[in-house]
Order: sequence, then C-alpha cells, then structure tokens
Amino acid sequence: MTQTLPDQRRSAGGVLAGRSLNEIGLIAAIVVLYVVLGSTAAGFLSLDNQLGMLRDAATVGIAAWGVTLVIIAGEIDISIGPAVAFSSVLVAKGASEWGLGVVPAMLVTLVAGAAWGALAGWLRARFDVPSFIATLGIWSALGGLGLYMTDALPVVLPESGLFEVLGGTILGIPTPAIVMVVLFAAFTYIAHYTPYGRSVYAVGGNAPAARMAGINLAKIRVVLFATTGLLAAITGVLLAARLGSGNGGAASGLEFDVIAAVVIGGTALAGGRGSMLGTLLGVIFITVIGNGLVLLGVDSFLQNVVRGVIIVVAVLVNVIITKRTRATRES
Repeated sequence: MTQTLPDQRRSAGGVLAGRSLNEIGLIAAIVVLYVVLGSTAAGFLSLDNQLGMLRDAATVGIAAWGVTLVIIAGEIDISIGPAVAFSSVLVAKGASEWGLGVVPAMLVTLVAGAAWGALAGWLRARFDVPSFIATLGIWSALGGLGLYMTDALPVVLPESGLFEVLGGTILGIPTPAIVMVVLFAAFTYIAHYTPYGRSVYAVGGNAPAARMAGINLAKIRVVLFATTGLLAAITGVLLAARLGSGNGGAASGLEFDVIAAVVIGGTALAGGRGSMLGTLLGVIFITVIGNGLVLLGVDSFLQNVVRGVIIVVAVLVNVIITKRTRATRES
C-alpha cells in the first residue's frame, strides 16, 4: 500500500530525530573527550596541538566527504589509503624527476585520481563487480605501484612557494583544514540541494526503484567513485606538501579511519541514510581520540586496540539508534 502523506511525514520525522540524536550524542562525546583529555593530557589544549589536530582532521575529512556519498549510495570504497600515498608519489615524481613543473604535476595527479576512481565505478556499473572488490583491486594496485616507483623511499619535492602554502598555513590556519572546510560546504550543498545528491540517496534507499524512476545508476556510480578518487588525490597532494616529499608507504590504514568516521557519523552501511554534518563530527571524534592517545603516551600497538574498541562501541550506538528510529517509523 502506498504511504499516506501523514505516514510520510512521520517517517521523515523519525529519520531526522534519529539523525539529530546521533549528532547530539557525538557532540556530547567530543565535549567529554575535551574535558577529560584537557585535564589529563599535557599540552592537549595548546594552540599548536589544536592546529595540529586540524591538519590531521583534514587528512581524514577531505576523503570522508566523498566516501559519505558512496556509502549513502549503498557502496564502499576501501582504496583511500594507497590512493593518497600514490598521489603523493605522483605529484612528487611529476614535479621533480619528470620535469612537468609544480602546477602541471598537480593537475596530472588530480586527473589520475579521478580516472582510477572512475575505473572502479565503471567496473561496478558495467560488470556489476561488488564495489568492495573493485576498490580492493585499486587498493592493491596503487599500493604496489607507489612502492615500486620509489623503491619504498621518499621522493623529495622541489622548492616551490605553492607547495609551501599548501603544506603551511593561511592566516595562521593550516591550509589543508581550509580546503577541508570549503569542500565540506560544497558537498553539504551537493548532498542536500542538488538533483545529483537526491539521486544518491534514492539509489542507496532502493536502487531498483531509483532505476524505474529514471535515475541513471551507472552514471551515478561512476561519478561517485571518480569523486572519491579525486578527493584522495587532493589529500595526497596536500600530504606531500606537508611532508615535503611523496611516499608510497604514507597514509597506511587511512581508509579505515575514513570509513569509521563516516559510520560513526551516522551514515548507514546499508545505504540511504547519512549526513555531512554527522561525518564532520565523526572526523573530529576520530581525530581527538588519536591525538589524545598519543599525548597520553599509550603504546602504539595498544592505541589500535583502544581505538578499535571505541569505534565498535560508537557504531553499536549508531545501530541501536537506527533500529529505534526504524521502529518509530513503522509504528
């Protein structure tokens, strides 16, 4: 039976209530983390440390905006870490050893990022290859290429004012953080106020129905993965500028932080639900935890254990909220 208008309004209200509850919970958790770490971790509240966290947040956040849309569409992209590392190698090689110059090397890197992302999307759209497998192949290929091209050694960037700006600050704010905020605003608008954004939600909610409604699923999927590839390339360029070199072993495990931030932010792995604001809060949550564990002197191996436990608990809370929201919607 077709849902009546009151039913639809109640359903939308339940979704918004669940999303708000998740975001309020995350804000409360971040506040608690700041209070606890501010009183126990020396230097946590210092300006230098806060600016450092902004840089770290940008490394996760820029890619997370694209991955949010991918997961909302019911897909997954696990290629982010090697894609970022390979992009840092590509821009360094292009600007130094291949003689392309700084700006052309950056452009080549961005185009290449969009291209390998589009390839994963094409495999998903044309041959119905699961996105996990398609991006796993990209993950393996780019990871191997990055190390092969550099013999696992850093490739030093040439002296450049542009790289200094990208790896430095603008008016005291880390440049990557500024890029992250600008892209956050752009993707928030795209997700909620454009036909493309609404199509992404529709595909994630019910792909067959979206196809019947005239939405081009193949185009949506190719664009989604091309976008995450482009964002990974942007992150790689910024990371290379920050480190002063390209490194095929950089950004190891970044894809897991990105996916964790997106899911903690309330995006449903099954697709159809999520928000950029939630992902932003998830990025902050992940960044604060990582920084706090380092300042507290927790053993690096135990850091992964603690972060894993916290992430599982946060996702469990998300699942509980989702179930309660669904129950409210169906009642």
